[in-house]
Amino acid sequence: MDCRIVTIPGDGIGPEIVREACKVLDKVARVYGHSFHYKEVLMGGCSIDAYGVPLTEEALETARQSDAVLLGAVGGNVGNSRWYDVAPNLRPEAGLLAIRKGLNLFANIRPAYLYRELAEACPLKKEIIGEGFDMVIMRELTGGLYFGERHTEEVGGVLQATDTLTYNETEIRRIAVKAFDIARKRRKSVISVDKANVLDSSRLWRKVVEEVAKDYPEVKLEHMLVDNCAMQLVMNPGQFDVVLTENMFGDILSDEASMITGSIGMLSSASLNESKFGMYEPSHGSAPDIAGKDLANPIATILSAAMMLRYSFDLDKEADAIEAAVQKVLTEGYRTTDIMSEGCTKVGTAQMGDLIAERI
Repeated sequence: MDCRIVTIPGDGIGPEIVREACKVLDKVARVYGHSFHYKEVLMGGCSIDAYGVPLTEEALETARQSDAVLLGAVGGNVGNSRWYDVAPNLRPEAGLLAIRKGLNLFANIRPAYLYRELAEACPLKKEIIGEGFDMVIMRELTGGLYFGERHTEEVGGVLQATDTLTYNETEIRRIAVKAFDIARKRRKSVISVDKANVLDSSRLWRKVVEEVAKDYPEVKLEHMLVDNCAMQLVMNPGQFDVVLTENMFGDILSDEASMITGSIGMLSSASLNESKFGMYEPSHGSAPDIAGKDLANPIATILSAAMMLRYSFDLDKEADAIEAAVQKVLTEGYRTTDIMSEGCTKVGTAQMGDLIAERI
């Protein structure tokens, strides 16, 4: 298979971790007889430095012409960076919103999986962890409060800010279909998270999700209020398979789920449109304080590349091979600084990439 992949290394540790992911993909290509063709574009602070904007139309169009996008990380230290002394729409992270909208990436998939070898890093008690957990947060990415109409005005001599939360049934239905499709390939369970006891948008959400569920009789559907879900994630994470929710709730819950795994440096993510096209990126940020020091953990980006093979290219066997290689390296006791524990062997970014590639 020939695949055209746009890489967006971005800022901070982004170039380092993308390099290691491509190293692993190249090994997959050699072993399984594929050709991966890369084209690099700028986004984030590096694009601001080069072009004055976080994402150019040319970069976006290049991404549109590809089969998938592999992203590192964008941004810097908010309190100590020239990139943030500008209007919000010119800051590095504005590039992320622009590319998601420009590529119509409405479905965000964030797995949260606890490796047995990293159980000691999990902040939850052993009796809560049990046999571990393996969940996927399915977050709607282009609607809701973050994209609704907003304004600030003076009313009666007092400043008043308004943000509008809007969803229509089409936006809800398409993300629900993605969630049920994924659940059908996993443990056949969807927990839809909303605030239907308060919000009209959540009541519509619940209605549409129930309609979609009728097409998936083999998948069990439950509803859960978002505040209860936040508690359940730390009380009994093993109960979750696929968690389906709207934009802001998903933003918060996916970060909570990531931290109970012990290290955000281990977590991949994918953002998909209505076709098989997707953008794949680690869940962590750009970590500018460790950039260029060979300290970054590349595993989240490598696992994101595995998701790309699975979801955009239907190369399940190859994706399994990457995931198995990561598991083998961890079982053998190799660790980057963020997941280091007593008795293990500390390695840097490049060596971790080498070790995983060698085991493909």
